Amino acid sequence: MRQFALMLILFFAATSPALARAVKICTMVADVTTGAVLVEEGDCRTRVTPASTFKLPLAVMGYDAGFLRDADHPVLAFREGDPDWGGFRWRRDTDPADWIRYSVVWYSQRITHALGAEALTDYAEMFAYGNADFGGDPGYNNGLDRAWIASSLQISPYEQVRFLRALVLDALPVGDDAMTHARELVEFRAVDGWMVHGKTGAAYPAARIAVLIMRGPGAGMLVGRKRMDGRWSSRG
Repeated sequence: MRQFALMLILFFAATSPALARAVKICTMVADVTTGAVLVEEGDCRTRVTPASTFKLPLAVMGYDAGFLRDADHPVLAFREGDPDWGGFRWRRDTDPADWIRYSVVWYSQRITHALGAEALTDYAEMFAYGNADFGGDPGYNNGLDRAWIASSLQISPYEQVRFLRALVLDALPVGDDAMTHARELVEFRAVDGWMVHGKTGAAYPAARIAVLIMRGPGAGMLVGRKRMDGRWSSRG
């Protein structure tokens, strides 16, 4: 049988030139089938920003709500004033596949504005996704634009792994199609016999996060899942 593992690795990224290095603060691996934590190193219980790893639950929400239809639809147009620090790939029409592939912030913002704070909060609470706080920065009314980017939305690596396990097992309280479509968006590549699916995230000055899902003969790292010898596990 093939084994599946979920892995999440969280790094602290210092911004001071004297401290310009990433320090790993959490590594967690869990078995998807049983939920048993196989590895837990560092502080995996403190909540931090999810940054772009929030795109995974947001994809589930977007498909369940009907805003997202498949990997190619809807195609949304870049608008002047949209975040564009990601380079030319952010300054063009974007579909769900490219949204995830290039981590396009403004596409996330289109989804969050379409769903609204109340629906986002309801989904996050149903998913047990951290503190489910979409208020944004105090006094700025910007939750729909950046709650997940070093702002109000916070989730621990342990909670990330629990969410990923539910996503892998079709156990979230949404339609199966929403989870299937969301999983299909996640990038994958072959590494040493594993199929690695994952999503990275970065939010300065706080953290860089990698979550992985891996399938294959061994075990792995990112927000995602991993499969080996028929068992799923997750790492964070």
